Amino acid sequence: MLEGLLEEPDHVAAHTAVLVCHPHPLGGGTMHNKVVYRIARGLRRVGCVVLRFNFRGVGLSEGTHGNFVGEVEDARMALEWLRARYPELPFALAGFSFGARAITRVGCEVEGARWMLPTGFPTVQGPAEHLESCTVPKNFILSTHDQYAPRADFEAMYATWAEPKRLEWIEAGDHFFSGALDVFEEAVVRSVVLP
Repeated sequence: MLEGLLEEPDHVAAHTAVLVCHPHPLGGGTMHNKVVYRIARGLRRVGCVVLRFNFRGVGLSEGTHGNFVGEVEDARMALEWLRARYPELPFALAGFSFGARAITRVGCEVEGARWMLPTGFPTVQGPAEHLESCTVPKNFILSTHDQYAPRADFEAMYATWAEPKRLEWIEAGDHFFSGALDVFEEAVVRSVVLP
């Protein structure tokens, strides 16, 4: 069993169901992380249904850390639940840091994702060859001072990844968009691919 939080848009009709994944569980990442919260809020503002959840072993979610493989499976299960709950809506995926890695893995493997929003995608966790042939639209948002994705390293990896893709740099203090969360949330809003 996984703990989750499902939120619908307040003042607009829902047009997309989006799964949002949190940063590394062993680093204190949860669905309540401030960046994850801002992603969810920005998505709801523009008409997305948002499902945030805790990976296995975090909060009230059962199990223990699954060394990324288990967390990718958690994301697949959460996405299946979300799609069954909203079968009439197209789906998309968003995530921060470790969660950005998880959603790109799932989004490139399942059929039908409208877009992906990987934020704070960490290059320090190694290569991401699956993105070299993944044709799902990808909107990356990164901090200019991300200690887990130095700009030169990220841009070198990004150059090898398949189109369509877009990259926006946010002038921020660190990986967590310190001092720029409002700017970050507006970038999330702009990145949504409307129907």
